[in-house]
Amino acid sequence: MSYWDPLPAVRAAESGPLPAPDGGTWLPSAEFRGRWWNPRPDRWAERDWRNVPGPFYGAGTDNCWMGRLIAPAHVLYDDEWGAEFVYRQPRDAAQALALLGAVAQDPMVGYACDGDDHWTPELVRDWWAERGRVREWAAALDRAWSVSGREEEREAAGGGREYVAYIDAGLAGDLRHYLFWLSEGRPARPGEPLPVLSPRGAG
Repeated sequence: MSYWDPLPAVRAAESGPLPAPDGGTWLPSAEFRGRWWNPRPDRWAERDWRNVPGPFYGAGTDNCWMGRLIAPAHVLYDDEWGAEFVYRQPRDAAQALALLGAVAQDPMVGYACDGDDHWTPELVRDWWAERGRVREWAAALDRAWSVSGREEEREAAGGGREYVAYIDAGLAGDLRHYLFWLSEGRPARPGEPLPVLSPRGAG
C-alpha cells in the first residue's frame, strides 16, 4: 500500500459532523475549523516523543481520556498525565475522520496536522533508530495497565500491545513510503524503489 495523504479528507470533513465519544456524531463549533491548522510556534517542539512520524501528532493535549473512545486504532494515552499522542497515522478517509473526531475533543488544541512541514527524512530515520525506546515504553504500559483495576486503563493496554505489534511488523514499510512522500511530494508508484530507513540499507 502506497502512502495516503489524509490532509484533503481532513479539511473536507473538518466542519463536521464528526464522530462523538458516545458513538454518535456532533457538530464542532465554528472556531474549530482551521484553528488547529495554525499551531503555536512551540507546538512541534513540544510534541510527545511517542508520536509516530506523519502529519498528525499530539503536543500537550488534555482530552480526559476521550481519544480512544473515538479513534482507538490511532490514539494512545501517556501513562503519567493521560495526554494523548498518535501511534498510527490514518490510511483512508474513515480513519482520518475518526482521528479528527478525537482531535476535536481536545480543549487545549494540543493536536496538529502539520507534521509534513517538520518531518525530514533524517528526522524520520532518527526516530526509527530510537524505536526501541518507544517499544519498551508501550510494552511496559501493556504489562502495567492490563492488570489495572480501572476499566479504561485495561482498554488502553490494548493500544500498547497494538503499538508494539505495529513497530514489530508494518511500521517500517509505512515509514519507507512516508520517506518517499517527504522526498518526492507524491506517493510511490507500484514497484518503485523506496528509501531505506537506515544508512546501511537495513530499513
